[in-house]
Amino acid sequence: MEDTIVAIASPPGQGAVSLIRISGSESLQIAEKIFKGNKLNWATIPRSQHFGSIVNNKQEKVDGVLITFFRGPNSYTGEDTVEISCHGGMLVTQAVLDVVIEAGARPAEPGEFSKRSFLNGKMDLTQAEAVMDLISARTSLAMRAANSQLDGRLGKHVEDIKNEILNILAHVEAYIDFPEEDIAPEAIEKIIEKLINLIKSIEQLIDTAEQGRILREGLLVAIAGPPNAGKSSLMNVLLGFDRAIVSDIAGTTRDTIEEMANIRGIPVRLIDTAGIRDVDDLIEGEGVDRAKKVIERADLVLLVLDGSEPLVEMNNFIQKNLESLDRLLVINKNDLGIHDSYRSLGGINVSCEKETGLDELANALVDHCMTGGDTFGSDLVAVNSRHRACLETSRKELIKAKDALAGGVDSEFVSVDLRCALDSVGEIVGKADVEDLLGKIFGTFCIGK
Repeated sequence: MEDTIVAIASPPGQGAVSLIRISGSESLQIAEKIFKGNKLNWATIPRSQHFGSIVNNKQEKVDGVLITFFRGPNSYTGEDTVEISCHGGMLVTQAVLDVVIEAGARPAEPGEFSKRSFLNGKMDLTQAEAVMDLISARTSLAMRAANSQLDGRLGKHVEDIKNEILNILAHVEAYIDFPEEDIAPEAIEKIIEKLINLIKSIEQLIDTAEQGRILREGLLVAIAGPPNAGKSSLMNVLLGFDRAIVSDIAGTTRDTIEEMANIRGIPVRLIDTAGIRDVDDLIEGEGVDRAKKVIERADLVLLVLDGSEPLVEMNNFIQKNLESLDRLLVINKNDLGIHDSYRSLGGINVSCEKETGLDELANALVDHCMTGGDTFGSDLVAVNSRHRACLETSRKELIKAKDALAGGVDSEFVSVDLRCALDSVGEIVGKADVEDLLGKIFGTFCIGK
């Protein structure tokens, strides 16, 4: 029998109400020890709320609360669960928590409630991971993707792949059980065709990994260019507030400044950088060096130019600093008129002063994220790095199985490849015996989840 655990499930700090969650076989008994109030039928009519008081072991009132009992398996964890809604002060919340611990509950570890939910079959591992993605979501698209995964859409894709591998494996092992029966050429062709389709399905899921990374971590966008082009002004208008210092003095920005922006539902990590030029000033030189490092690791570079001034040696600047990087050319200050030297250069014309051209820039940022197709479609299945690694391994094993069949290799070897592919896919939705994996995943959760 597992310990009964308890944790504060609401965010730290002061608020109107705090929530304390208890889960385990002793939940109801612990609640009955510490709750004084109308408990008539509260155990036989679960999910009904009762008003009363939490008292300590001296029968002293600690706080007035609402208490709710969820009988397992009809609870978040699948176990008997009690939720206590108390006043939201930090001191009173901790006092109620201490009373529950004194009554026999153990403080929960990070993610232990979700881990128990997974182990009790209430959700697969992709859904458990989606809980944290939902809590961490910073934009509407990130929230939609997390909800899609929490609803089991990714898990269904993976289960479909697992079932197809199992069907192919069953056919191959049938021939192993009857070695006197050679696999007919037409049967081999059908199995190879199924494997090809299966590999394509896996590759489609792998292709969503970049989308998933962007939704979870944000698109890293460096705002770069020569001094006084309006980089800091562009950052401020994209954020909707003044974050970076704006000045007509060249070299004002001497360090990188990072903020998260929500652009059409996509989390974008904007980094304002120092103007890149040759300088003798030690401090500004350090800022330029930092700018170059940020530019090198950025997903996208917004190259900002002052369109009101003649284009001077810009091609040399691009070749020296940005030639091999993904970039969007942003021609700023179009309210002052665009110099003729920019006419053939292309790019997006904006005015940070008048806040024009920003919709076109936002569209270009979204298009960059959607390269290769409508990755942010209605389904919004987006695998994470762990899923991708498992899918890559499964894909390689399926390719080996396909090539082995086509080359006339014995069925036993094909079966080994298929089983490896099946195991790798199985790790995505979770195996209860992979303790190290579970500890790594749920250890990143907040306490109370």
